[in-house]
Amino acid sequence: MDKENITDVFFDLDHTLWDFDKNSRLAFARVFRNHGITIKLEDFVKVYEPINFQYWKLYREERITKQGLRRGRFLDSFQPFGINYTNEELDILANSYVEELPKDNHLFEGAMDVLSYLSDRYKLHIITNGFGEVQHLKLKNSNIDHFFQTVTTSEEVGVKKPNPLVFKHALQKANVQSLQSIMIGDTFEADILGAEAVGMKTLFYNYRNEIPPHNYKIINHIREIKNYL
Repeated sequence: MDKENITDVFFDLDHTLWDFDKNSRLAFARVFRNHGITIKLEDFVKVYEPINFQYWKLYREERITKQGLRRGRFLDSFQPFGINYTNEELDILANSYVEELPKDNHLFEGAMDVLSYLSDRYKLHIITNGFGEVQHLKLKNSNIDHFFQTVTTSEEVGVKKPNPLVFKHALQKANVQSLQSIMIGDTFEADILGAEAVGMKTLFYNYRNEIPPHNYKIINHIREIKNYL
């Protein structure tokens, strides 16, 4: 990778810098306590996490709405435990979870150090499919918002990664050309293929231990970014 030409570094947020799984578990613990849900948290999380991942895929592909995502992932996750909520109850639980989620803001080990290192050398930005109102709170509450010159959410663009319009909007917002930019993210389809399609360089954070094509730059720990930039 020719880092000499790179001036701007774009990050995904969830599962890349922000430890979504850890923070999500803590949020669910409070939701369960507040709503009297007696399922073992770890049993629920094992069911919920792959379902949530699939629902986000559907959401990226414009096959479900924001409400469909929020309701569906809960509906499908509680059913194996013999619990069936009404739509009204699902909305209450979903809203409660979204309110609790930004209260814990654990970052991946080394993320703060890497951001400090990069911010002295590059302009930093966020591109996220997450819901705008929650993502900005995560950045603020985890004390990393000051690192980023721009934050682009899919909601403001009207489409989701990997749609090239998201990346084009982010580049325009940052006032930088694609060839001078690199995208770092954990979702191969959304972050890496999406950014590649508009001419950005990419660095795949292999959070889920996938086997991507061999010709892509890959890191398995956030600190390894320093090996490339």
